[in-house]
Amino acid sequence: MNSSENNLILFMDEIHPVLKQGLEKVGFKVENYTSDSQLVNSFGWVVRSKYQINSTWIDKAPNLRFIARAGSGTENIDVNYAQKKGIEIFNSPEANRDAVAEHALGMLLSLMNHLFRCNAEVKQRIWRRKENWGNEIKGKTVGIIGFGNVGSTFAKKLSSFECKILAYDKYKKGFSTSYVQETSLDEIFDQADIVSLHVPLTEETKYMANERFFKSFRKPIWFINTSRGAVCNTKDLLNALKEGRVLGAALDVLEWEDFSFEKFSLSNLPPLFDELAQMENVILSPHVAGWTYEAYKKHAYVLLEKIISWANAVLKLNINYTELFRKLKS
Repeated sequence: MNSSENNLILFMDEIHPVLKQGLEKVGFKVENYTSDSQLVNSFGWVVRSKYQINSTWIDKAPNLRFIARAGSGTENIDVNYAQKKGIEIFNSPEANRDAVAEHALGMLLSLMNHLFRCNAEVKQRIWRRKENWGNEIKGKTVGIIGFGNVGSTFAKKLSSFECKILAYDKYKKGFSTSYVQETSLDEIFDQADIVSLHVPLTEETKYMANERFFKSFRKPIWFINTSRGAVCNTKDLLNALKEGRVLGAALDVLEWEDFSFEKFSLSNLPPLFDELAQMENVILSPHVAGWTYEAYKKHAYVLLEKIISWANAVLKLNINYTELFRKLKS
């Protein structure tokens, strides 16, 4: 890009340095955001979940052309307002689909085989064998709700376990394969032994896993949520666990999380959390399923490709990103 053009891209959060290197190689100026004075002349923003990007923020940047979100969800961005202002929105859900799918599978295996309890007991010199017998995935029916990047990847990784995989997605059709069967939510309620949520947080999905949801299953289920915390009503889940309708739960996310996952504190949670945390058949992790060292780097590459592809189409820059990626990876 010509140095006289407005080409300032602000990094609002920590991103793998390869994104900065790539953008600078093709002529963009990159700075870390430190004050609002930078917003006025900014051309693009790269964010994660540190800030709530609302209309007030956007109005401070009259020259803003795009917002790139390193991650899958865009709930911390007022997408509708940005698009009305002609601002392009990018995200990178494909970058961490393997990370989330592997984490969900690891949580499921740990849950069904009581591995955390076994580990704690043996370290305390407690040797209980029959009490710690596990359950196999083989022969079970797994219901996947939401068949986007993560849901479809989770199904692929599960396919080697010789289980029946059913998937439901309200907004996708025709995705059945040799190992996954597209189905209805009612069929999942009727057949599932294991249920995993892979949906975004919207007005439609908030608290979709509620009392009615858990009471709809014909059989007791193992429950996994690695999507967003507010998709599941914790009180209703806790009751379902107590009543035996949920055999065990693996949660990477909590309904009380703020838009900034990094700033979230466990210190002021309601007593409901303590009750959940004390249950042996509940596994918790700190919204980290999507963050591996590999995914951290892949987010940068995915966003770099999307920004350059957009710049080539809209700004007519004619950047060879295949050659750029080769240089960055060498």
